[in-house]
Amino acid sequence: METVSPLKPAEPRDKKLSIYVVTWNVASAAPPLDLDHLLQLDKQDPNLDMYVIGLQEMSCGIMSLLSDTAFEDPWSSFFMDVLSPLSFVKVSSVRMQGLLLLVFAKCQHLPFIQILSAKSTPTGFFGYWGNKGGVNICLKLYGYYVSIINCHLPPHLANNDQRLEHFDWILEMQNFEGPDIPNILDHDLIVWFGDMNFRIEDFGLHFVREAVKSQCYSELWEKDQLSIAKRCDTLLREFQEGPLLFPPTYKFDKNSNNYDTSEKKRKPAWTDRILWRLKRQPHTDSCTPRRPAPHLSLSLRSYTSHMMYTISDHKPVTGTFDLELKPLVSVPLISLMPEGLWTMENAMLINYSLTPDFPSSPWDWIGLYKVGLRHINDYVSYVWVRDNQVSFNDGLNQVYINISDIPETEDQFLLCYYSNSLRSVVGISNPFKIQPQAFLEEDPLGEVQPQI
Repeated sequence: METVSPLKPAEPRDKKLSIYVVTWNVASAAPPLDLDHLLQLDKQDPNLDMYVIGLQEMSCGIMSLLSDTAFEDPWSSFFMDVLSPLSFVKVSSVRMQGLLLLVFAKCQHLPFIQILSAKSTPTGFFGYWGNKGGVNICLKLYGYYVSIINCHLPPHLANNDQRLEHFDWILEMQNFEGPDIPNILDHDLIVWFGDMNFRIEDFGLHFVREAVKSQCYSELWEKDQLSIAKRCDTLLREFQEGPLLFPPTYKFDKNSNNYDTSEKKRKPAWTDRILWRLKRQPHTDSCTPRRPAPHLSLSLRSYTSHMMYTISDHKPVTGTFDLELKPLVSVPLISLMPEGLWTMENAMLINYSLTPDFPSSPWDWIGLYKVGLRHINDYVSYVWVRDNQVSFNDGLNQVYINISDIPETEDQFLLCYYSNSLRSVVGISNPFKIQPQAFLEEDPLGEVQPQI
């Protein structure tokens, strides 16, 4: 086996990640044929590292839920099909009836994203029914704690107090398993979005529509229930939001850009929102030495709606964020070495090294993937690391993986090491090509040598 040395940690450099957040109440509609504009794929270089996508009111009839239990739901499949060719992998998802939350990341970030929890908090029918509530994914991103929440709060103008109660309840219920995970309010970043259903108070329907028509939004902002609550509620005040420079996103006639023309004629409102909160720095007095805080900052690049989509009575809303951080984790826990691969008749040898503090498990496995994988279970072949171990020594290991079923192809492949205890990918190789069956070639001196 070729000798390899574990990577030595280098001084971490500041990193800038572009995160694209989508929230959309899809009103039980199926995915349209083209979502390139919504996902910024019609731009020449969107330069994004992560997609965070939250949907509300997905179709959740009995037959639909049974089908989605056995197979991916149509929306998840659509996003994976569109994003996987661009090197985005679905790293986590959680669904509660009509609520769906998806997180995608570029392949190179996978070893630095650890999924800690994915949970649901129902608030409908006295907290037992999931037609309203929130779904949450808690993760560590380059060592920082990040919570992502997609919510659907109670509707109607008169139910503002109930909305605020549900907001507090969802936040209060974010208790995480494991003693090492801090309370959500101590997480470095919270991104909270969804159909929050806040309405515009006082003004009548005619005034609101005329203000929207003339793009005079400032008076409407003053009467927006969420804006009012943020001025009064200490905790809500800590959540930031970009300026509402786009028309209210609710309520439209389906298949049109006309506000509600039904008998009810609901007032337009900014029901679909994206908020965020950075961790408060602890107060220190003159007697307490100030410890340097880890570098983490978030800036909003754009906050807008997308009027071209008409399948729902809501318009989708997106936010593009630049997250700047100094990585607390800069070296993968596992280093896979595809340059040390040898193809054999039915197996391929894999060399990998572990960092000293890696919590290895017999249930860890290494998967072989074609470049363009959709999610972690999209492997061509896999091996349990303890079952097929050939040798190990001082953190250097060698295992073999069966490749007899892999057709001869010009595709490129990746290796991913999945940690069972961390429930995440902790190592990923560079792309490479393999030849499923080794062949022998005789050199000019008559000696037989293996060929890759």
